[in-house]
Amino acid sequence: MLRYIALIISIVLQLVAVVIALRLTKVTKYKISWILISLGFVFMAFRYLIDLFQYMNRPRLEELVVLNDWISVLISIFIASGVIIIPEIFNYMKRAEYARKIAEKNVLNAIIETEERERKRFAKDLHDGLGPLLSTVKMSVSALMKNEKDESNLEIIKNTDHIINEAIKSIKEISNNLSPHVLTNFGLASAVKNFTDKINETKVVEIKYESNMFNQRFSTNIEVVLYRTICELVNNSLQHSKAKNININLISNDTLIDLLYEDNGQGFDVQRIQQNDISGSGLRNMISRVESVNGTYKFESKLKYGFKADISINYTKRHGKA
Repeated sequence: MLRYIALIISIVLQLVAVVIALRLTKVTKYKISWILISLGFVFMAFRYLIDLFQYMNRPRLEELVVLNDWISVLISIFIASGVIIIPEIFNYMKRAEYARKIAEKNVLNAIIETEERERKRFAKDLHDGLGPLLSTVKMSVSALMKNEKDESNLEIIKNTDHIINEAIKSIKEISNNLSPHVLTNFGLASAVKNFTDKINETKVVEIKYESNMFNQRFSTNIEVVLYRTICELVNNSLQHSKAKNININLISNDTLIDLLYEDNGQGFDVQRIQQNDISGSGLRNMISRVESVNGTYKFESKLKYGFKADISINYTKRHGKA
């Protein structure tokens, strides 16, 4: 009776194994190694069915005993062959994972390129569309100012002229922030210097910036990613860290661009921010951008001990030194 129960349990378990094996065969795109192992499970279940038949129908048939022995041989051959060539499944999985990562990078690069293209379009529309309209209004106001004799009206016109000047200035700044012409025309190092100089003019923070890349150009994606990353890091230091001093080193050698960033702000828990991005620091967005150009990153920070970022990117120079 115990042998009968054991055979029933074995058959049920083997049938479950067969179902799982067949599903995995489909998942692994019918790779020969898993097909062989699946066949081994199928014949193993069949062998247990023969054992059950022999147990229930005594005396035992010699032909079934011989058949059972040969089925055992087939089981051994199928499973042994499957195990020998099973690394093919792992190689397939590695290739699939690699293809997935490449696809993710391509999608992210497409998003970044589309985002920059839209920034440029919007900046151009502001500069070439709204800018000339305001300039025309300014000319009309200036003409009124020359001919106006009433002091009260003249004061209103002067105030209007001042507001128009501020609006034109704001449009230029917004347009430049959306798509810096310095980045497009003169490259990453010059664009970062232009950006840090403007920040230094505010006297809110002192930025020390050094670079050996002023005569070098790189692929558009790399320049855009690093420029946006630096802008985001500086913005974080001003808004969240309350830093008073920032050091930026942008250095290139034969194969790498190294960005070393450091501030003396209040610091934060890097691991928690990276996992949740709960403070709006944009670290996860920066990481995605850096990874999209095959870059590596390292962030260090502690409460009251400032923040450090070390970002390295492999590059292909688009132009040599001028």
